[in-house]
Amino acid sequence: MSTKSREVIWGSRIMGANMRAEQARRDAKLAISIADAAEAEAWSVRMEGYGGPAQPSPTIGQCINGGYRFLEVECSRCKTRASLPLSDIRRPRDTEIWKLEASLKCRNCRTRRYAPPTRMIKLTEHQQITPYKWVHPTEER
Repeated sequence: MSTKSREVIWGSRIMGANMRAEQARRDAKLAISIADAAEAEAWSVRMEGYGGPAQPSPTIGQCINGGYRFLEVECSRCKTRASLPLSDIRRPRDTEIWKLEASLKCRNCRTRRYAPPTRMIKLTEHQQITPYKWVHPTEER
């Protein structure tokens, strides 16, 4: 007569612990995603409703994780609006959204020496404004 193997004795407890750990990881990811979405929405409402302040703001990664994939901006001079996809912005994902404002410039009313600044309006889940249509300089407009 032999004794029970360790697999028989402890296998079900190990498998149960692994299943609980996997469920906790999934729940944690969901909780983080919900928290990121709430923070992005709060910042968006603060920017749209009050016009600022832009700080503190969520990071690009938090916005994308929360489902807010577009940043709506408006030119200070010509009032042209655009929706920028956050995934196409070439910055590290831990960059806060308010730090992007200095680098955003209007394409429509830019001159050789001066490009008017833009102001951030809100974060959106879907692209609400048609994107800027790129035209090659040799093509007729």
